[in-house]
Amino acid sequence: MYKTTSPRWRGEALEPIAGLTMKSITIIAALFWLIMLCSMQARAEETEEAQLRQHIVQLANSSFTTKGEAVDALIASDDERVAGLLQALQDGVLYLRKDDKQVFVIKEKDAGYSLHDPLTGVAIGNADSDVMKKIILNNQLRVKIRDAMARFQLFSRERAQRLSAVQQLIERSSPEMAPQLQKALGKESDALIKEKLALALALIRINDSDNFERLHAVEILGQSLEPAARAALDSVFQKENLAEDKNLYKAVQTALASIKRKLALNELLETFYFGISLGSVLLLAAIGLAITFGVMGVINMAHGELIMLGAYTTYVVQQLMPNHIGLSLLVAIPAAFIVSGLVGIAIERGVIRFLYGRPLETLLATFGVSLILQQAVRTIFTPLNRQVETPSWMSGSFDVNGALSLTYNRFYIIIFSILVFLALLAILKRTALGLQVRAVAQNRQMARAMGIRTERVDALTFGLGSGIAGVAGVALSQLTNVGPNLGQSYIIDSFMVVVFGGVGNLWGTLVAAMSLGVVNKILEPFSGAVLAKILVLVFIILFIQKRPRGLFPQKGRAAEG
Repeated sequence: MYKTTSPRWRGEALEPIAGLTMKSITIIAALFWLIMLCSMQARAEETEEAQLRQHIVQLANSSFTTKGEAVDALIASDDERVAGLLQALQDGVLYLRKDDKQVFVIKEKDAGYSLHDPLTGVAIGNADSDVMKKIILNNQLRVKIRDAMARFQLFSRERAQRLSAVQQLIERSSPEMAPQLQKALGKESDALIKEKLALALALIRINDSDNFERLHAVEILGQSLEPAARAALDSVFQKENLAEDKNLYKAVQTALASIKRKLALNELLETFYFGISLGSVLLLAAIGLAITFGVMGVINMAHGELIMLGAYTTYVVQQLMPNHIGLSLLVAIPAAFIVSGLVGIAIERGVIRFLYGRPLETLLATFGVSLILQQAVRTIFTPLNRQVETPSWMSGSFDVNGALSLTYNRFYIIIFSILVFLALLAILKRTALGLQVRAVAQNRQMARAMGIRTERVDALTFGLGSGIAGVAGVALSQLTNVGPNLGQSYIIDSFMVVVFGGVGNLWGTLVAAMSLGVVNKILEPFSGAVLAKILVLVFIILFIQKRPRGLFPQKGRAAEG
């Protein structure tokens, strides 16, 4: 009994021991291999780190060939930290410490430099400027680094960086970038960036040996107005062997014709935009004159100088608020209105009220006033032009496509002129002063008989028109330099707008200003700026012969005159 159960007991006892032993061995082996893998990975990372730092030291070598090899090795490493290192090198803040030949990113301090690790950016210490040496680059290395930075930025989280990177690659595409561009195209979700990535790929594949790829590239390039796209298609079209491939020849020809039509349309849109912009300036300059001329019948030759005063007010306000350029421009609008308006009231009370009904004498008197104002400005501010800084939100342009850019400053001036026009229209239509102004304009004697103080209305009307001239000066300060002769450039144009639109009619002034602005810009490419103005003046003279009261003649007293 014992002998028969002993082996069985042994087997039962040994099996669990053996099973436990195998598990232990498996666990120990797994832990061993895990430790080995971690150790190997750590050694690999240490080796890679050491190689990276060795390449960084090579950047300080006096040989540009060695520097180029180091840059290539750093780029090939695909280490995320290399982008910051290359940016520091490109920005000229990568320095070599002379005594131990170590490379650092520096930040200037009062008494030397603050040193930072070129890979991690961790602050290490300080050093005097005389113990540090700047790592310099040549043009070839700068181009190489710029292209490398574009590659890194293709996968940036920031949209602006990705857009900037792909734009750089469009301007300088190379076949080596095709895989990176294809990879970025697959990951990109932004529609505009995807379009530009496809364009960059097409610029590479237009020279591919595969005709299918070339045809697809031609189709993409034909939809773009980027200069690089047109240049690539022109280059392909000029090749002699292109005629052998009829399909490719026809595709390139069609693409170039499509681009030419789009360019003509964009050029027309740009001309129209600049014409509306010029018209907005003319509207601001003439709308105040339309009121004084229409209501009072005064030919005010000092109107240009009131515009000039508004521009100088903008300059003064900006000098008082140098750290708030954007806010200073907004403050300058009411300030210019008040300054020019008060000067206008002074002119009306001191000179013009004695000359009503004598237009030739008002012309001569206000011309003398204009000379006095010019000389006063020269005395106070000197004859030199003054530069008024443009706020950041008015700087730059909006790129509609590769052939059409709309500048922000002109866009804001268009909006501003429309707002001023609507505000003035509301004053004349919705206020008691506006009602009195319209009454005096239509029949002065009847208005006086109804108890309206016409002298007060004349002064306020002249002040209102002068104040709007000052506001026009604020807008002009963002387009040109501010000087004593600023107003002289717009006084004749203002009178042309008023006469062409109809004396005293605001809607006529709006239509005339926009029409003359657009026509002027259409004529300029063919005739030049000076001849274009002459042609417009001749047209207005001929037009007035047929319609002496302008496009929209004023009713009442203005019509009787």
